[in-house]
Amino acid sequence: MYPWSGHTLPVDGGNLNYVDEGPRDAPVMLCVHGNPTWSFYWRKLVETYSDRFRVVVPDHIGCGLSDKPQDWDYRLGGHIGNLTRLIEHLDLTDITLVVHDWGGAIGSGAATRLPDRFSRIVVTNTAAFRSQSIPPSIASCRIPLFGDVAVRGFNGFAWAATWRTTVRPLDKAVKEGLLHPYDSWANRIATLRFVEDIPMKADHPSWDTLIGVEDGLEKLADKPMMVLWGEQDWCFTPEFRREWQRRFPSAQVHAWDDVGHYVMEDAPERVVEAIDAFIA
Repeated sequence: MYPWSGHTLPVDGGNLNYVDEGPRDAPVMLCVHGNPTWSFYWRKLVETYSDRFRVVVPDHIGCGLSDKPQDWDYRLGGHIGNLTRLIEHLDLTDITLVVHDWGGAIGSGAATRLPDRFSRIVVTNTAAFRSQSIPPSIASCRIPLFGDVAVRGFNGFAWAATWRTTVRPLDKAVKEGLLHPYDSWANRIATLRFVEDIPMKADHPSWDTLIGVEDGLEKLADKPMMVLWGEQDWCFTPEFRREWQRRFPSAQVHAWDDVGHYVMEDAPERVVEAIDAFIA
């Protein structure tokens, strides 16, 4: 289910793994994952578009097949910086950005730094702006010691995601693929650090970074945008979709009542159909 040979790039925190498939002179599709997924989550888009796009899919430091340092700070700014470095290293242009979950803030952060390299944006169940909405189950993972034991000890966050994020039950092989990189205490560090890095108050270390991303969204106002949303998402609820629509009133919107947070697992065919029409 993941037949691609990865590439690596030294970045802040270690070696960043990324998939790079398709013609090098083709327009680019850059897919940015969230927590607790990895490049495996975007496999359908790599399969579908690598004949006509250069499809680039990185694993954030601490995720997937990238290095998982135990002493890195795992802050939003570091992830944005690493993605920006990858874009510049590969000299990616004419980019269709596709984001999900934490990929919204990270991908948007890179796009606001390098707006001329991006042509269009596809947003799926994510945010790139402040919110005071946080589910109790995620908030509980931020409790010192309890979060360490639950997330890193028992893999409670990534394991729970394999059955709480879709309306349609995932196949066993898909669950194993999603969980594959997160098989030990050490390898689950980013899963916890992403949860801890959700900035809810002004004194949080990533608060100012998120404000910078949020304020920078106006630089993307001229980019065609499409919003694909699973309405049965208990984390990124329809409230977040409406905020994207408020900020980008010209965006195309597809909201699916029978789809959950993992849009690419619940409705990959619909996503592909929508993207085909969007890029035509």
